[in-house]
Amino acid sequence: MIFKRNGILIALVVALAVIPLMIPGLSDREEPFAGADGQAEGVIVQSHPGYKPWFEPFWEPPSGEIESMLFALQAALGAGVLAYYLGYRRARAKFQEKSPEHVSH
Repeated sequence: MIFKRNGILIALVVALAVIPLMIPGLSDREEPFAGADGQAEGVIVQSHPGYKPWFEPFWEPPSGEIESMLFALQAALGAGVLAYYLGYRRARAKFQEKSPEHVSH
């Protein structure tokens, strides 16, 4: 029973990863998973051709894949810090519930 459920869940995860790649129109684009920043820049340049950005980035990743990896790493680190903090607070609350209160002299 549990193996059947796990198999179904794995199949769903694989389908969620593969189906977007099979959508017509995504595979023929130069960067199929371009971010909103790049798309917004294109719209701004079209509507205001003389627009100049306020500043330039001091480092540009060599490729979109590296930029995506750095973004995913940043998200993972943030999630790890948040999960650690929430786990710490929960464990601290449980410990304080179980420990006897200190009597002041």
